[in-house]
Amino acid sequence: MELTVGEVAARSGVAVSALHFYEAKGLISSRRTSGNQRRYARDTLRRVAFIRVSQRVGIPLAMIGQALSRLPQGRTPTRDDWARLSAGWRAELDERIRRLQQLRDDLTDCIGCGCLSLRGCRLSNPGDMLAAEGPGPRRLLIDDLPRPGGR
Repeated sequence: MELTVGEVAARSGVAVSALHFYEAKGLISSRRTSGNQRRYARDTLRRVAFIRVSQRVGIPLAMIGQALSRLPQGRTPTRDDWARLSAGWRAELDERIRRLQQLRDDLTDCIGCGCLSLRGCRLSNPGDMLAAEGPGPRRLLIDDLPRPGGR
């Protein structure tokens, strides 16, 4: 039995507009009736749940789409698929967590040194040394840039 877009929206808790967006991005698919109405296979509910859980943990839609496209014949993800895909995403999530912790820890001391410097930044950025690395919040981007003097 196929489901209408309204039924998928009601059962998945996702707005109709989001379902249309997911379809436009190739994350889910439907067939069109002779009256041009969308009809979804029942396994679309599991696919939408997979998308929602992935988004909830911070995985961008582009990565979700790549993961779904690697499944055989575009099938709905299984528990084993989820275990494999989530293990692959773990390193990226760990890096995001590390960066968020760094942001949290640095937040009270400095707003990023290089933009709107505060008096407190004189301690962590004496002589505005980070300005040589470019504009913007240099301390937040510290892992991406070399430090002056090779530090």
